[in-house]
Amino acid sequence: MEDLLSALRAAGEVTRLRILAVLARSELTVSELCKVLGQTQPRVSRHLRLLCEAGLLDRNAQGTSAFYRPARTGRGRELFDAILPLIDADDSGLQGDLRRLAAIRAERAEVAAAYFEEVASDWDRMRTRHVADAEVEAAMVAVVEDLSVGQLVDVGTGTGRVLEVFADHIDQGIGLDLSQQMLDIARSRLDQLGHRHCAVRQGNAYELGLDAGSVDVAVLHHVLHYLDDPAASIAEAARTLRPGGRLVVVDFASHNEESMRDDYAHHWLGFADDEVADWCTDVGLIDVQTEHLTLADADAEDGLTVTLWVAAQHPDAPALYNLEVAS
Repeated sequence: MEDLLSALRAAGEVTRLRILAVLARSELTVSELCKVLGQTQPRVSRHLRLLCEAGLLDRNAQGTSAFYRPARTGRGRELFDAILPLIDADDSGLQGDLRRLAAIRAERAEVAAAYFEEVASDWDRMRTRHVADAEVEAAMVAVVEDLSVGQLVDVGTGTGRVLEVFADHIDQGIGLDLSQQMLDIARSRLDQLGHRHCAVRQGNAYELGLDAGSVDVAVLHHVLHYLDDPAASIAEAARTLRPGGRLVVVDFASHNEESMRDDYAHHWLGFADDEVADWCTDVGLIDVQTEHLTLADADAEDGLTVTLWVAAQHPDAPALYNLEVAS
C-alpha cells in the first residue's frame, strides 16, 4: 500500500504530470525536458528523480547522457497507464509543451536525414550486392508468426530498422547499439513512426544487460561479421532467451570478397552454415534451421548470399543452465 501512495504522491504535482504527458510521446534527456518545460535543470532533475523512485519512469543511461521514458513493466507502468488518460490534453500549458516537443523531434529528424544523405551512396551500393531487404525482412517476420512475443531484443540495432519490421508483432522491443549516433537516429525513426513500445539504449553484443530468460526473441541482423568473437555474442543472446524463445541470426554466407573488409570494415567474410549452427548448439540451443536468400540474377559476379539461422532455446533451459528466469 505504501508503494502505491508514494507513487501517487510523486505524480500529484503539475510539473510532474506535464513530464508524464510529454514522455508518453517521446523519450527525452534532462536537457531536452528543460527546453520543453522551460525550467532549470536542477528542478527538472529533482522531478525526474522522484518519478523514477516511484517506479513511474525508467532512466536509461547512455554515455554522458540519460534518456527518460515511461516504466516498461510493473506497478509503475500500470499506474502510468491509469493516470495518462486523466491528463487534460487541451490544457494550455501542456499544449505549449507539446509544441516545443515537436520542435525537438523535428531537429532530431533533421540530424538523422543529414546522416543518411552522407552515407546513402555507400548503403545503396551495398544493397545491390545481395537480395532485397524486403525479402530478408519477410523471412525474419515469418519466424515469429507462430509465437506470442512479449519482448524482442535487437542486438546492434543501428537505425532501428529491425525493430520497425517487428513492431506490429511484439509487445515490447529493445534495440542495443554501441554507437550513440546510430541510437539517436533509431530513436528519431521509431519516434516518428509512433512505435512507443520500442526503445533503444547503449549496449554491446557481449553483455546485453538483460536478465537471463527474459526475452522471447533475440535478433542479430548483420552483426556477427563485425565482431571479434561471434560465438560469444550468440552465447550471450542465448542466455537471455526464455525456454522456447528464438534466436534469429542474419548474415552473409561465406564469401571471398576482400573488398568488404576494406570498404565496409567487415571483420569476417561471412559464415558457413555449420559454423553458426555449431555456435548455437554449443550453448544448448536446439532445432537450428538455415535458409539461403540469393539474388535472382544468378550471373551477378559479386552477389552475396544472405543466410538466415533460427534456433530455439531448450524448454528445460532453466534447469540445464541454472538460469533464473525473469517473471
